[in-house]
Amino acid sequence: MGNAAGESRTVVVTGASDGIGAAAARILARQGDSVIVIGRSPVKTRAVAAEMGAEYHVADFARLDQVRDLAAGLQARHPRIDVLLNNAGLIAGTRRTVTADGHELTFQVNHLAPFLLTMLLKDCLAAAQGRVITTSSQAGTRRDARVVIDDLDMADGYDGLRAYKASKLANVLFTRELARRWGPLGVSAAAAHPGIVRSQWGRSGPAVVRLVVSSPLRLAMRSPERGADTLAWLSASVPGMDWQSGGYFADRKPATAKPDADDRKLATALWDRSALMCGLQPSDAALPQPTGRSRQMQRMAGQRPEA
Repeated sequence: MGNAAGESRTVVVTGASDGIGAAAARILARQGDSVIVIGRSPVKTRAVAAEMGAEYHVADFARLDQVRDLAAGLQARHPRIDVLLNNAGLIAGTRRTVTADGHELTFQVNHLAPFLLTMLLKDCLAAAQGRVITTSSQAGTRRDARVVIDDLDMADGYDGLRAYKASKLANVLFTRELARRWGPLGVSAAAAHPGIVRSQWGRSGPAVVRLVVSSPLRLAMRSPERGADTLAWLSASVPGMDWQSGGYFADRKPATAKPDADDRKLATALWDRSALMCGLQPSDAALPQPTGRSRQMQRMAGQRPEA
């Protein structure tokens, strides 16, 4: 697998230290891509990368300063990124947890952190006319999945499952808005439901989720490789031919998202509010600029963790 110049593609996979992220990284590496493994656990991330002789970076998406450092490191080494696979994610427990950045944990890890990483890698993705693939979930299509712009951090009536569903709906809204805004740069975007997978997902979630993932039902769940299949397919196939940018997919086919996902006003509001929550101005993440980084993006990418 190569890019238009016949060279190996550069593919960044987050949440790749285990589960479907690791499986997707292995599939794409076998297909000839130059995969960069991103994970939270130094030991697991290093081990997965070693299997394929790949570059790796360690970053905890519960810390936005680490996301900025990650973006700066990737920018320095890779002026072109063909695929950004935003796969890192979690479901938090019954008690609402606030990150060091002041945001609800599930929303930050599942939406804000990949949003920020994508914004900071805009020039690298545009240079390659690349694509952004985001792992969503069928949970984001449920009746009670709602993105409330004035309470994205779910300070009012927090519930672990609802927070997860909201973040997965946010993934699809982000994907569709990204396709609209960055389409002129040649950047494509898609979101996908991997299915219910036998992985470490859910182990720290609400009691009902922990019960299900630890029950005999686990035997009927998909393997990580099967769960990664649609993500790898979107990463390797041709947007505009095999799939349409801005789409939501399952089992390599277009899937039905919640009607809210088609609300352009909601998508725009989520984009603008997310930019502000990440320390960007909405204009910095708005219409694409074909050449050069914005000063604000340079400043954010250059920030270092506090001592």
